[in-house]
Amino acid sequence: MNPRDETGVRRRASLEVLRAEAGDELATIVFERLRSGEDPWEFMQELPTVDELVVLTLRAELIRADNDRRPSVEVDYRMLRQIALAYPALSSTVWTLLGAERTRGRTA
Repeated sequence: MNPRDETGVRRRASLEVLRAEAGDELATIVFERLRSGEDPWEFMQELPTVDELVVLTLRAELIRADNDRRPSVEVDYRMLRQIALAYPALSSTVWTLLGAERTRGRTA
């Protein structure tokens, strides 16, 4: 049984577990980039935060659950909003990512 809340987002783990997994993933990425000789002053700012990685992972799971269909702008907005509703502590990160996407869309 896959527990879902009223937002439709499958809650696979607590936020603390998701953050720990994302932190481990980021540490691995940093380690691998350092090992390949990259300068941390060059790449650290381009890496997502732990919460951004959690949101992006949850978004990827929603896309996967929808048969890997690339979401439209409206569907993507709804998915991110569902994540914010399912995990209120991630709300500010979701809105930051939505704002960055909107800004990126204007400059592209």
